Amino acid sequence: MSAADQDWDEGAPERLYVITRGRSGLAEQTTFDLVTLVVSRSEPTPMMQPEHAAILRICGSPLSVAEISAYLRLPASVVAVLLADLLAEGRIEARAPVPQAVLPDRALLEAVIHGLQRL
Repeated sequence: MSAADQDWDEGAPERLYVITRGRSGLAEQTTFDLVTLVVSRSEPTPMMQPEHAAILRICGSPLSVAEISAYLRLPASVVAVLLADLLAEGRIEARAPVPQAVLPDRALLEAVIHGLQRL
């Protein structure tokens, strides 16, 4: 197995250090949850870091941070740093997923049903 085929969790922490240029946290208050959806707003450029270019290529349609992490075989924390770079450059758009609908109280629904049945 070549070094390129190694999973990130099998070692090579120096590779992750190089990918993030030594950054471990986000410079801004931008937070990326595992379910944050990301979509590309531009195409990769030839001089771009390979991981940034890969993110732009795979995010033609919205993908979650967890999916990007899995596709790139990188930890979500590393992907979050890369996404922060792309967001700062305006190359991606990130948004929280659509929240699950809040259902009305069961008693209210039953009262409405009983009222409709009396009509």
